[in-house]
Amino acid sequence: MKKILFLRFSSIGDIVLTFPVVRAVSEQIPNIEIHYATKNKFVELLSGCPCIFRIHSFTKTTSEIRTELLKENFECIIDLHNNLRSVSLSAYLNIKTYRYPKLNLQKWLLVNFKWNILRESHVVDRYFESVKKLHVKNPRQNNTFHIPPEAEIRLEDWGVRVKSFIAIALGAQFQTKQFPFDKLTRLIDKLRDPIVLLGGENEVKLGHRIIDQFPNRKIVNFSGELSILQSAFVVKHAAILVTNDSGLMHIASCFDTPIHLIWGNTVRAFGMFSYRPEHPKLTTDYEVNLPCRPCSKIGFSSCPKGHHLCMMNIDENKIASGIAKDLSDK
Repeated sequence: MKKILFLRFSSIGDIVLTFPVVRAVSEQIPNIEIHYATKNKFVELLSGCPCIFRIHSFTKTTSEIRTELLKENFECIIDLHNNLRSVSLSAYLNIKTYRYPKLNLQKWLLVNFKWNILRESHVVDRYFESVKKLHVKNPRQNNTFHIPPEAEIRLEDWGVRVKSFIAIALGAQFQTKQFPFDKLTRLIDKLRDPIVLLGGENEVKLGHRIIDQFPNRKIVNFSGELSILQSAFVVKHAAILVTNDSGLMHIASCFDTPIHLIWGNTVRAFGMFSYRPEHPKLTTDYEVNLPCRPCSKIGFSSCPKGHHLCMMNIDENKIASGIAKDLSDK
């Protein structure tokens, strides 16, 4: 039995997008046992990919797992993080390593000079470049995400039925990727279906503000209440997902839920758009062209220009119309 170690330490979306490669390796290489190294807080997320045999996790540094990794006698490492920490770990283990091309220079040129020399390829396609020498091919299938039975929740207990509500993912890693409160509430005001709010601890207050804004609407606030797997269950059973460029968007792309994706300071050229090669039309993108965009490959706590036009110029009426069209097509 051959053992292969995957490295991807963060974050939610990046890890979910490794699943197609992990699955392809497990299906295309015989007698393989897949191990995966990541941070402790993402262990639960990896249950979404059942073909992983063992997870090796650490809290602060990879030195916490070096000894146990040495004992495994891996055939090779597939480094899908490609940063100083992952390079250092593979060097310590002294095992043949295949890394994906991160294209940091090309991203830097796009951010700083607006020179776009990136061919529009998804990060999943770049992940697959790391396994070419293993003769593993990209089957170009939609990603999949397994939800264990223990993560299922009874939506009826909150007064909503399967495929009868609009889920709104409030979170984004940075403020410049988050739809502003006033625009979001104007959008919600145009929607007539029940609303379910999703988010982590950082979105709890935002969720309460929205509830207070609409005292007579059917809005369920799950912000800070659900695990990532439970949030995935909600997204799977939503009629529509409205989301920023976020990890939950990448999970939703694994299902047949139509996505309405609002872009802020980031752009599709970075390769982190919705991965649905078989059903790309299930995702609708909303973005505006600005000379200052993209201002970062990840984001900022506030707009460097002070105007946040990348979000402020997005028309919530257009989003509402797109949602109405998807609902009418069901």
